[in-house]
Amino acid sequence: MLICVVYVVGYVQHGFVYREHHRSPGYYDGRYWTMWKLPMFGCTDATQVLNEVQEAKKAYPQAWVRIIGFDNVRQVQCVSFIAYKPEGY
Repeated sequence: MLICVVYVVGYVQHGFVYREHHRSPGYYDGRYWTMWKLPMFGCTDATQVLNEVQEAKKAYPQAWVRIIGFDNVRQVQCVSFIAYKPEGY
């Protein structure tokens, strides 16, 4: 399974999903979530994922952080959940 850590800031700052790069046709900005670093290819230790979530929280304390898992054989997303949400939500 391939793991990605993603975050979204726009909703918290603007009250709606803010698309900075909306002028490019077909570019959906990760369906409104921005990837934190590169996907974690070959990750077998959950501690690595949790460390990345902590780093994302420090860098963007007002952002929602989500973890996504992809099936590398079927090439589909198989799991996704919110790992962190800002205070007040």
